Amino acid sequence: MPIVEDSAALTAEEGLTQEPKNPFLAALGERVRSLRARRGMTRKATAQAAEVSERHLANLEYGVGNVSILVLLQVASALQCSLGELIGDVTTSSPEWLMIRELLEPCDDATLQRVRVAIGEMLGTTGAGNAARGSRIALIGLRGAGKSTLGQRLADDLGFPFVELSREIEKFAGCSVSEIQALYGVNAYRRYERRALEESIQIYPEAVIATPGGLVSDVASFNQLLAHCTTVWLMADPEDHMHRVMAQGDLRPMAASKEAMDDLKGILAGRAAFYSKAQFKLDTSAQALEPSFQLLRETVRKALGLPI
Repeated sequence: MPIVEDSAALTAEEGLTQEPKNPFLAALGERVRSLRARRGMTRKATAQAAEVSERHLANLEYGVGNVSILVLLQVASALQCSLGELIGDVTTSSPEWLMIRELLEPCDDATLQRVRVAIGEMLGTTGAGNAARGSRIALIGLRGAGKSTLGQRLADDLGFPFVELSREIEKFAGCSVSEIQALYGVNAYRRYERRALEESIQIYPEAVIATPGGLVSDVASFNQLLAHCTTVWLMADPEDHMHRVMAQGDLRPMAASKEAMDDLKGILAGRAAFYSKAQFKLDTSAQALEPSFQLLRETVRKALGLPI
């Protein structure tokens, strides 16, 4: 690969006389210098290994000019580190983080899950197994999987309160979910969601909780849900998700985009790895409503040690 020379780049000395450095670029440069020092490499040797000009590397280290992602990849390779470490991934911020990552990188998903549970127990963030979960049942999955319909029936059967977390979120915010996202954005919505979940866990030792489909997108909330609830993933085919939502009178999925079905499949694919962390799974497309409810009822009653 030829030596990279950015004709627009400033020399380090020239850059120091320009306007204040961008904080991100300054921090990036500091990490490059630190990593180079840790490896015991001169700037010249690093530039040669990265196949960039020494001048370009100097600009990078002093936080002036700008660099392409390809240059960063070349520098990371020369310094024998990941791109994440170079740009400031928190899991590369200390020797302990790096050593833990090294231990975990070769592990398969099942091993990582056991490690996650063990770490949670050690740190006290996952409670005490079944005792922490109490008799809370959380239904997860995309909208249209049957969480509200089956959840209400399950709550009635068990004699538990039924909690629709979306309604609790709206109570906290004083407006609808769509208004929260339109007015305040997704980050604000996630804060309300976490607060509603925390309060529901505190208030209800026994409950059936129907969760929003995107709750798994917030890792902190999902960890809390797994720790304090017996979780069931209600699965469904993409076509059933779409048809059920439209049957509820919501035509937005089809009206918003001609590629709505592809989008829905993409969301399902992206979240499936998280949904699969649930303790139990139930495919609501595999049978009609009544058989689905009976399977859910039997699964939950067995999990809670209740008569079927």
